[in-house]
Amino acid sequence: MIKKLQNKFIMITMGSLFCVMLILVGSINGINLYQMKSRVNGAITILSKNEGQFPMFKKTDIPKEDLKYGFQMNPETRFETRYFTVKVNQVGSIIEIDTSHIAAVSSKNAQDYANKIISGGKDSGYKDVYRYAVVKDKEGSMIIFIDCRIQLQLAKMILLTSSGVALVVLLLMFILVSSLSKKAIDPIIKNMEKQKQFITDAGHEIKTPLAIISANADVLELTSGENEWITSIRNQTIRLDKLVKNLLTLSKVEEGNIKLVFTDFDLSKTVLNMASPFEAIAETQNKTFHMNIEPGLKLHGDRGSIEQLVSTLVDNAIKYSNEEGTIKISLSTAKKGVKIEVFNTADKIDKENLDRLFDRFYRADTSRSRETGGYGIGLSIVKSIVEAHHGKISVRSEDGKSICFTVLI
Repeated sequence: MIKKLQNKFIMITMGSLFCVMLILVGSINGINLYQMKSRVNGAITILSKNEGQFPMFKKTDIPKEDLKYGFQMNPETRFETRYFTVKVNQVGSIIEIDTSHIAAVSSKNAQDYANKIISGGKDSGYKDVYRYAVVKDKEGSMIIFIDCRIQLQLAKMILLTSSGVALVVLLLMFILVSSLSKKAIDPIIKNMEKQKQFITDAGHEIKTPLAIISANADVLELTSGENEWITSIRNQTIRLDKLVKNLLTLSKVEEGNIKLVFTDFDLSKTVLNMASPFEAIAETQNKTFHMNIEPGLKLHGDRGSIEQLVSTLVDNAIKYSNEEGTIKISLSTAKKGVKIEVFNTADKIDKENLDRLFDRFYRADTSRSRETGGYGIGLSIVKSIVEAHHGKISVRSEDGKSICFTVLI
């Protein structure tokens, strides 16, 4: 239980940190790409307004409106920006190519790029490492290509660097969290251990007075004869003794003090033997009892705890089913093991609190539980048994008037 709690703490902490790092890395790279795209689009806008040329002016002459494009001109802009332009007439024929501002593209290459853009029909986008935009005018249109290889390389470097730093931080945090997790949950562990120790100590202390009360009831019955008060004392003593035993069993299972003996056994016969005696009880209560047990199924597990699991689930189904209701027990093969299902009809099921049925002392119907003698602890023991076998247990109610427990092992 402690190891499970420690692992859960590590998973939650690392999961939260991973989400934060993912948002951080994504934001950094997203903002960088957005700014890069804005600068390139700003350069294209300026070129389109000046017939494919950067205007020559000094820093003091920069128009304010150019700043809104995300691209601020400077005296070196016309020399450091690599671009080429292709002019096309209204019928789609190339009439002029300017590659004087780039060394990596020849006129033939520029023509090929322009033809691809014309045939593609898009007004803007990327073609290889070039960002392009089609600017239309009265004579036709001009296609402006800006070389973005430096920006793309920078964006890639920032992505790799930020991702690498994030992975290193995650690794270091995992080491720190793993080494300090036990100390972080130490107060919870101590509190849980105190609770378990209290249950164990109290259970053992209660056993002695219960035995004395039971013996005194027997003596009273011998001397005074049987009466309703002695019968009530004996019944309540039996109930309390059963509760103490269940609490001690649950505490031992959760602490891992019960050594489960895993062997291969016939699960089909085990389920049949444990469920069959309840058929007579169901008949006396005018309830319908069905069993669908697939024969020959084997299981590697602890036979005693599986018997307790089946007995508890079927006993609950009998106790909490409605008058003249239906109880169904089935055993079948599953994808990676076996599936046990226990179904029963009921007057009303609270579908919103189904998961709470596995909590200690939780009872969906307290008045019904008092009638049947339930304490709301049996399903907690069942869940602990399933987890000890590395299985899963779930509960569902499809119509609000029936309930089905499913165990996958």
